[in-house]
Amino acid sequence: MFQAGYGWTVLSGAVPLSKKLAAEMVGTFVFVLVGAGSAVGMSSLLNPNSGTEILVAALANGLGLAMAVTATMAISGGALNPAVVLGLWVAKKLPSRDVIPYILSELVGAVAAGLALVGSFPAVWGSAVNWGSPTLSGVLSPWQGIAIESLLTFVLMIAFYGTAIDPRAPRIGGLGIGLAVLADVLVAGNLTGAAMNPARAFGPMIAAGFYPGYWYVYAVGPIVGAVVAGLVYRYFVESPA
Repeated sequence: MFQAGYGWTVLSGAVPLSKKLAAEMVGTFVFVLVGAGSAVGMSSLLNPNSGTEILVAALANGLGLAMAVTATMAISGGALNPAVVLGLWVAKKLPSRDVIPYILSELVGAVAAGLALVGSFPAVWGSAVNWGSPTLSGVLSPWQGIAIESLLTFVLMIAFYGTAIDPRAPRIGGLGIGLAVLADVLVAGNLTGAAMNPARAFGPMIAAGFYPGYWYVYAVGPIVGAVVAGLVYRYFVESPA
């Protein structure tokens, strides 16, 4: 028996899996297109040392995710993030049979968004920012990057549970989730890129052929943060069924 809060009754099987996967793919495409696209678009306009690009990235990623989650919440639940999918699964909010299909759909949507950017925007803009791929600051070790991405994703996942999963959640669509991303990017966008989402990281990387040696930071960190947050919310915060 999977518990469902606002927007999550779809997990009971009321919506065909094919529709859920299409929503996850399209929603992730929209989010990555806006988030990575903001970095590409701003690369031609801003002084890279001005700090303004962090605010632009925070707004674009936060608002883009809020829009995409709200648009897909009633169909697939609006996960749009492989780490969130695993965080939902460990807390028994998502059936095991849906985990791999959800993740694959999200990755396909993210890569498609990256390819759309590569095929549409001037290469000189995109190459300057690795087509919106997150990058690790030179002052950090990969382990520090993992720790930061874990903490940021923990915040995101708590917002997801508190505004979209918990039956007591306020009916605000994806706004709370988007605001969590906005806040996280402001905190650490200049350190790790504040991806909090393997699809958001790997979609642009794969499309652009950008494979940094620290790529695993954007898989391990978000997954750890989401899984821990899912378990904490379910067993310490959420009301018993």
